[in-house]
Amino acid sequence: MPHYRSILFCCFLFCVGCHALEPTTPEPVVVVNPVTITDVQQVTINAAELAKEQGDYDEAIKIFREVLNQNPVATDAFVGIGDIYLIKKNWERAEPAFARAVKLEPRNFDAQYGHGVSLQMTKRFVDAVRAYHRALTINPEDMGANLNIATTYLQMGRPQSALVFAERATELDGKLAPAQITLAATYQLLGRSHDALEAYIAASEAMDEPSPELMRNIIFLLTKEKRYQEIVNTISQLVLLDPTAKLYEQLGWAEFRLGDYAASIEAYKTAVDYDPNNWRSLNGIGVNKLNNWLLGGRVHDIDFQDARASFRRSLAIEPDQPKVITLVLRYGL
Repeated sequence: MPHYRSILFCCFLFCVGCHALEPTTPEPVVVVNPVTITDVQQVTINAAELAKEQGDYDEAIKIFREVLNQNPVATDAFVGIGDIYLIKKNWERAEPAFARAVKLEPRNFDAQYGHGVSLQMTKRFVDAVRAYHRALTINPEDMGANLNIATTYLQMGRPQSALVFAERATELDGKLAPAQITLAATYQLLGRSHDALEAYIAASEAMDEPSPELMRNIIFLLTKEKRYQEIVNTISQLVLLDPTAKLYEQLGWAEFRLGDYAASIEAYKTAVDYDPNNWRSLNGIGVNKLNNWLLGGRVHDIDFQDARASFRRSLAIEPDQPKVITLVLRYGL
């Protein structure tokens, strides 16, 4: 299997307002005579493939070009050259090599797939979708082609078109994190928050160490579903990898919703330690302290004074807070 087949794309940002793909009818397949490769040329191609696998890309390209000098219709040589340029992330040079290969052999899956990758990475999304569609007519069970066509549709702002391919990719290999992430992103863009959350969780379970970005997506969707204990559990893991004021602010909010006011105050205080200008966390401290004062029968002056200090510090940073001003006036803070 060529090296570039392991290149799978997970899109976390999708372009908005991209031009739509026009409905297409199946393109006529050009019938060509099978490419004739001599035994000597095949041995040379094998040597180039070996050099490629060993990472000697310049030597591999040199050998592939020697084959093409002898036989300009040797499809495998064009695919090999395109493959190397994909590995080197030189998408612009990969595309014409694959374009030549698909003209020579339209039913060559690796040529069509590689062409799709190079077109996608050069943001020629309409052409990339068509290339992936042609690849899937050759091998509809290929997970990579299903996954990549889904991500391309997402980049085009067409999650509904991506859905069938994203779902198929997970059916083919549901334990692959990129497939689950792409499906989750598709569901999320379609407003199916619960399904998106389940797919993100499946992706995290498929990874040895979930990325901070993935965990933030999970926290966002858990928040929408008001699953506070799971929010606390997930944030507690994430702050070990990537501690930020924003995360501790979210942790403080979730702990408050669970009624653990002491833990909420500690989380908000940590957020302020990371960012002294985090006025939302100052409000969180103020609300907790005010809550303690009220629940304590309004006799614990230290809670009252702490609430006053936190709210006033918050208002000094961000004066335009009508709700906080109302609290301050109502309780004489």
